[in-house]
Amino acid sequence: MSEPISLTASAAKRVAAIAAKQSVPAILRLSVDGGGCSGFTYRFELAEAAEAGDATAETDGVKLVVDPVSLDLVKGSAVDFVEDLGGSAFKVTNPNAASGCGCGSSFSV
Repeated sequence: MSEPISLTASAAKRVAAIAAKQSVPAILRLSVDGGGCSGFTYRFELAEAAEAGDATAETDGVKLVVDPVSLDLVKGSAVDFVEDLGGSAFKVTNPNAASGCGCGSSFSV
């Protein structure tokens, strides 16, 4: 059975670097909020720990946690960290998204 969500090595490396600078655990929380130009928006934050019911993925010692409500919208997704001419950001490749916005931070289902 495949993981409900995954974290790339690039994203894990970036989370580990940020967490080390802030002296907090290397745990990235992905959640989905209503809003944005396409209906839903991704939200990332560092977490102290996983909460009961969270889906968890781990790459290179870094954890990605997603609450059950958000997981329904991002199941099967991969979280990556990309750097290009437009800047650097966490990017979600979401197979459930019917459409998205140009900036990649919001989507619709």
